[in-house]
Amino acid sequence: MSRLTQTFQQLKSQHKTALIPFITAGDPNPTLTVPLMHKLVVAGASILELGVPFSDPMADGPVIQRASERALEYHTSLRDVLEMVADFRQDDNETPVVLMGYLNPIETMGYKTFAKACAKAGVDGVLTVDMPPEEAEDLVRQLTHQACDTIFLLAPTSDAQRMERICNQASGFVYYVSLKGVTGSNQLDVDAVADKLAEIRQHTTLPIGVGFGIKTAENAAAVAKHADAVVVGSALVAQIEQLNPSQILVELPKLIQTMRQAMDEVSL
Repeated sequence: MSRLTQTFQQLKSQHKTALIPFITAGDPNPTLTVPLMHKLVVAGASILELGVPFSDPMADGPVIQRASERALEYHTSLRDVLEMVADFRQDDNETPVVLMGYLNPIETMGYKTFAKACAKAGVDGVLTVDMPPEEAEDLVRQLTHQACDTIFLLAPTSDAQRMERICNQASGFVYYVSLKGVTGSNQLDVDAVADKLAEIRQHTTLPIGVGFGIKTAENAAAVAKHADAVVVGSALVAQIEQLNPSQILVELPKLIQTMRQAMDEVSL
């Protein structure tokens, strides 16, 4: 059983929703990433989503774009990110880690080489933002051979046919983008999210995570009533941008702990 499946099953038995913080690997500097990953787990993270820095992160708003820029100042590469996961695994072999990124670095490495490297490092899932399911067969096959899940995005504009196609190819969980626009956008409509999740569940039994627009503990708790996982990214990355490294290791776990507590209160 994969770490993702095991984690979701365990949380379901506890009547809890997964909390998935997102950070960009190498931001604000590469030495901070692994210590921060451990701190987030202690604070209540169920799964970690680790962004692979890219020069043109088209699905991301200004906050996460700047995070990629900061990481790239240190020349943080896909191989560096995989090494960070391997380092994390020396002390934590239980918490699932999902890589979120773009296709170009994966194609440069090669699908087979990338999939093997993921397995060796201890990566549990891969979300490639600009890889549509129509073109994903080769990558999905290589990742599946290495027991690594392939996670796809669904949007508010996804119709039933699109949901069916994506859900048929997805594994691990399905990631629902809760609003139109890029990461960090506002105007989260929880009722609309709940309605869309009900539609998606007609096409899959996989857990459904919800991200984009979740900035506060109140947001996280409201979405947790309907979703299997809550993904928070820009709210964390905005703090990284504003704080010095020593503060980051204190303040980001505080925010995750607050979200975890709020989510658990509505799950009871």
